This record gives sequence, C-alpha cells and structure tokens, in this order.
Amino acid sequence: MKIGITCYPTYGGSGVVATELGIELAALGHEVHFITYSQPFRLTGREHGIFYHEVPVSNYPLFEYPPYDLALATRMSEVAAYYQLDLLHVHYAIPHSISAYLARQMLAERNHRLPFVTTLHGTDITLVGLDHSYLPITRFGIDQSDGVTAISNYLREKTIQEFRVKREIEVVPNFVNCDVYAPLNAEVREAGRAQFAENGEKILVHLSNFRPVKRAVDVLEVFARVANEIPARLLLIGDGPDRSQAEWIAQRKGIQDRVHFLGKLPSVSDVLPLADLMMMPSELESFGLAALEAMACRVPTFATAVGGVPELIEDGVNGRLFPVGDVEAMARAAVELLSDNMKHDAMASAGRQTARKKFCATRIIPQYEDFYERVLDRTAAVN
Repeated sequence: MKIGITCYPTYGGSGVVATELGIELAALGHEVHFITYSQPFRLTGREHGIFYHEVPVSNYPLFEYPPYDLALATRMSEVAAYYQLDLLHVHYAIPHSISAYLARQMLAERNHRLPFVTTLHGTDITLVGLDHSYLPITRFGIDQSDGVTAISNYLREKTIQEFRVKREIEVVPNFVNCDVYAPLNAEVREAGRAQFAENGEKILVHLSNFRPVKRAVDVLEVFARVANEIPARLLLIGDGPDRSQAEWIAQRKGIQDRVHFLGKLPSVSDVLPLADLMMMPSELESFGLAALEAMACRVPTFATAVGGVPELIEDGVNGRLFPVGDVEAMARAAVELLSDNMKHDAMASAGRQTARKKFCATRIIPQYEDFYERVLDRTAAVN
C-alpha cells in the first residue's frame, strides 16, 4: 500500500505513535509518505520506503494566523495525486481530519478516490475537542472519516459519550517495538548508568512533553522524598512549558545536583533501560505510551489511575497506580520497591511480559493493515 501519514511532529505521544507506525509499515514493504509542517523528530531521514513532504504555510500579511489547515489540505491532495496514495492516515482529529476531508473532496472532483482514517489520541477529544468552539467540527471530522480508531477503550467510550458520533470507532492500542525497547545486557547497562549515577544509586526517570497535564512537578516532589531515604538520581527526558518550573523546584529543594534534565532525545530506547523506575503522575492519560516503553525495557512504572492507564498497568503486578497528586504514597511505595530487589525484579519482569504479549508492534501493526484493507474495501464498494 501507499499510505500518507499526517501528525504533529513534535515531542508528544500522537506524533511518536504515528512516526513509529510509519517506520514499522515501511519495514513491512509499504510506501509511507509523511505530510506535515516539519519532519517528525523520530525520523532520521534514512529509513527505506519513507518520504517526507513539508507543508509550506503562507505568511501573507492579511492573515493574522497562517491557515495551516488549508495549506495541509492542499499538500495532502498534491502528494496523494502525484504519488497515487491509497489512503491517508491522520493522527489527532483537529485539524488533520478536516484537512483530510477537504483533500478527499478536492480529489473527488478529479475522479481520484482517497479514503482517510483518523486515529484519536486523547487531548484531541478530552481537551481540544470538548471546547465549544471545536466540538461541532471535531464531531464532523470523525463522522466524515472513512475509518476511525482510538488508542484505548477509555478513549473510545469517552468519544462516544461526549460527541455522540455516528462513525464506528475501533480500538487499536498503542504499541512498542519490543526489539528496540528491550533490556540491555548487564555490562552495557552498568556502563550507561555510570554516566548519570554512582555505584549503588537508584535511577528514576520521567518522559513527557512537560505540559501541565503531565504534572512533572509531582515527579520532583516524589523524587525529593525518595532521595531523602535512599541514594538516587532522576532523569527527566523531554521539554515543554513546565520545565522551568521543574528546574526551580529542583533548586528550591536542593536536589539539582541529582536531577538530570536531558531535553528532547531523538531516541529514548537507549536511556530508558538504564532506569529502575518510571514515574508517570499525569492528571490524564488516554493510554500511557511512556509507561509502555519503560515496561518493554523492563522498568516498572508508577502512574496515576486515570483514563486508559488501567488498561495497561495492573496495580501491584506490572506497576503501581495511585490517585492524582498523592506524592506521599507514591514516594513511600517507590522507596519500598527500590529497597526490595526481589519485588522489583518480579514487577520488572511482569512489565516486560505485558509489553511482549499484548503491545508489541508485531501484534498491533497487522491490526492496522487489516483495518486499512477493510476501509479500502468499503470505499471501493460504495464507489
């Protein structure tokens, strides 16, 4: 198949999933075309079978805000026509599904059939889409899609409840390449850990785009308590609006010498396996991709019992779940787990097993391929 993919190319879950999906599809022999305003950060530009098409946006003085959605629709139609794409797969409903709808309509005038699939990722539904200004157009984009998927049962039910959409929504969960996100051998792991921690120190890690919903400050609150009890270091991967506040908290609590802000990394699969514990204290997560990536690397995750996270983490088995904001309980449990090698090893192994059995790319990518085929068959039958 020739597949066009549009996503936000920045450091966020939807862009990560879309990029990894494109990489996996290309590895299986499909031709993948990314259409967005900048190259997705996890693409190196050297992947075979993957092509990138930039969306130019006019800065004409008449426009106070450049009309990216219209420029995107135009570029989608151009790429689809020139490369004879079979379908578009857009990630995050707004504005991508609307741009895809416009591209489909433009191409229909030229007798070119271009179905599009929309994948709902979370805040496009729970935050942006529920804004009164965007709710009607979000519902329209979903209903006009030729196929819709959601990354968790929670998100599917939330969409149906809040938007009362007509289009059927199929759950295809997030995934991870279990060969890339995997434990390191002991020698390599110890050498990597030595870059950040002294021998005997535990390493905690947090990975996010540092938006308020991720509650990165809670990570610092938890770590400060843990570091008072046991020798430990904290790795913070990513960047965003709450990073400066997190830095301020680290200074105020006198732990800045034990906190490493690593910023945005093109690949986190080399860093995650170095950690002993992943912290994900989010206010809301529709799935929890960072947790899955850590679990695949045999790193237990402490998270909040929100959204779709309980579909991934079984409390006390492959991780722990806590109420939002309960930093005291999270810290106590972290000290307990990090002080008990047997319990830690059992939870780490259970996390890896969950990733391999349920969420490996080898299990999820065929679901997308099957979904694409069914969408193409349906649209061919109608036309």
